[in-house]
Amino acid sequence: MSPSSPSPSPPPPLAALAPLLAEEPALRAVVNRQPTVAVPDAARAVFVASLAGVTTRRPLLLAVPTGAEAERLVRDLGQFLGDGEVELFPAWETLPFERVSPSYETMGRRLRVMWRLRAGTPPQVVVAPVRALVQRLGPHADAVEPVVVKPGDQVDRDELVARLVAGGYRREYQVEARGEVAVRGSIVDVYPSTDDHPVRIDLWGDEVDRLSQFSVADQRSSAEITESWIFPVRELLPSDEVRARARELLQTQPWGREQWERLAEGNTFDGMESWLPWLTSEEHLLPDLLPASALVAIIEPRRLRDRAQELLDEEAALAQTLATTWGKPVDEADTPRLSLPFERLLAHTKAQPGGTGSRAATSVTILGSIRLLKSALRVAGSRVSAKASAKSGSDLSNSRSSSLNSTSRQVLEASNSATGTVSPLAFRYRIMAMSGTTPEPAPIRRTGLSEGLGQRKCPPSGPRSSIVSPTWATS
Repeated sequence: MSPSSPSPSPPPPLAALAPLLAEEPALRAVVNRQPTVAVPDAARAVFVASLAGVTTRRPLLLAVPTGAEAERLVRDLGQFLGDGEVELFPAWETLPFERVSPSYETMGRRLRVMWRLRAGTPPQVVVAPVRALVQRLGPHADAVEPVVVKPGDQVDRDELVARLVAGGYRREYQVEARGEVAVRGSIVDVYPSTDDHPVRIDLWGDEVDRLSQFSVADQRSSAEITESWIFPVRELLPSDEVRARARELLQTQPWGREQWERLAEGNTFDGMESWLPWLTSEEHLLPDLLPASALVAIIEPRRLRDRAQELLDEEAALAQTLATTWGKPVDEADTPRLSLPFERLLAHTKAQPGGTGSRAATSVTILGSIRLLKSALRVAGSRVSAKASAKSGSDLSNSRSSSLNSTSRQVLEASNSATGTVSPLAFRYRIMAMSGTTPEPAPIRRTGLSEGLGQRKCPPSGPRSSIVSPTWATS
């Protein structure tokens, strides 16, 4: 899938760094179906990027405990693999039963990931917080289709607008925000849910004559683009199935008559997604859509399991609180839930372990910090003096604490020489965090309001590793 962009994206700045670890024993062990490795927090991105380069499994689904960790990992992986090869599957920003819809961008990005998995064009890596993974998908998860527009295509204007409106887009006089579409003669303006800029479709009869981005502020066209992928803006749409289910709920669940009537009439309204658990009897999760060639990595399984249980407890408590407004008692067994138990996560996926036999994986723990440092030094040794490399190796084996600063400088020099675009400060921080030590103190630079705000903060000392458990697919 190609994003809507005026020109091809440049190569990622750290693309040349990940292949340097291709022969790292830790990576080879994972490829050989060793299920457990220990990876420092700062090395997650380079480890996953290197793993994506040495395995043919697609996609790699990374399950992380929180949304902030998922976003950070996506940004880091984009520096190694490129933005088009890394997708974030975000969780809704809203609480269960809250009568507010998630943002159009969030729902659009989720729908794009679902479509890419189902269409056979998955990215190399999908990163998802556990909240997004245990959340039930809508009834249209297996029927998501984007509207693709390219210059020269034959497009009926009214049919195009009808498809966009059916996908949840609001028809307005002028496009000013995501999820809006406007028509002025032969021009169709639309703000796709997954794009940073709205798109203008100029028609000459039924042919797309020009495709361009435009500014919301002054409505003037800017850069021309070669194609636009327009995904729906809602995960819950008033389809025939949903409307029939809403009519049934009018009889069996009269306490929600106001919402059921609006859904039965085919209306879309803010907060309609909060009623999704009642409107679908299926319990689909994202791992259910994975192909057999997928690889699932569970990062920090204990934290994931605890967080999933917290979500269930919070949802149950919220249901008990809102029961008074619903006018009905809450039955734990009968009340639908938006989140499912952690044990259900991989229960119906094609990418689950093969059990016993030749495909059964054994457990192995790898100390990623020193090994990754040694591997980086070994591969990039040609760009560092032999004397410095030998001294660093000796220091690493004899006195780990006294040689870390020297090691980090050598890795920094080698990486800068190899890629030319590595941020020295960022890379040095990463190397030091990988080794679990505190960098050398640096002079405090105080300017303006920063004066007197305290001492410079350094990364905490002590090794920090997170367990990454790959789940192998059966093929």
